[in-house]
Amino acid sequence: MARPVSDSPTLFELPSRPDFALETRARSAGQWPVAGLDEAGRGPLAGPVVAAAVILDPDCIPEGLDDSKRLTAEARERLFAQLSDCALAISVASLSATAIDRINILRASLEAMRRALAGLSMAPALALADGRDVPPGLPCPARAVVKGDRISQSIAAASIVAKVTRDRMMTRTCGVHPGYGFSSHMGYATEVHRTAILARGRLSRIHRMTFGMLREDE
Repeated sequence: MARPVSDSPTLFELPSRPDFALETRARSAGQWPVAGLDEAGRGPLAGPVVAAAVILDPDCIPEGLDDSKRLTAEARERLFAQLSDCALAISVASLSATAIDRINILRASLEAMRRALAGLSMAPALALADGRDVPPGLPCPARAVVKGDRISQSIAAASIVAKVTRDRMMTRTCGVHPGYGFSSHMGYATEVHRTAILARGRLSRIHRMTFGMLREDE
């Protein structure tokens, strides 16, 4: 029996930059508009998980869209501003550290993506979700795209919006709790962050109490 062909290319077939091919094929098949979905903040010890949904204008796609992790902070901010000006629709949603502890990070990430898609000002005909899982409860058909932020420009745009939004949230958190360095590490388990936790303790509603060194049984 022939092995089914994956919707996502293998690691060695990834394009150097994401393109609009998946969206163009969907549009040709009558599925338009297409929304890209991605999240930021699955791995940190602190802060929310933030998801974004973006519907790009095919006639106004910013130059340089890419996986947010491959861009500098300055490039992400520039692209965020351009997307805010020219995307057809953008929506952002987040789930708190408390919610992540309650339902686990995978479910929280998928729920944030569902909420982001539901918040769009125009109804998508198809959603392209980064990763291996399609968020449950979406109002339209969807496809999971492994490494989608390196394949689809819509997903890459969502990754940028989610990352910039979350970084801004963590920078504001740093203003309230300056002793933890959140504006530098954004909640990730850096040496600075781990040292601050040991010296100052865990922050209720900010730290994820089920993660790593924050677990009470650790």
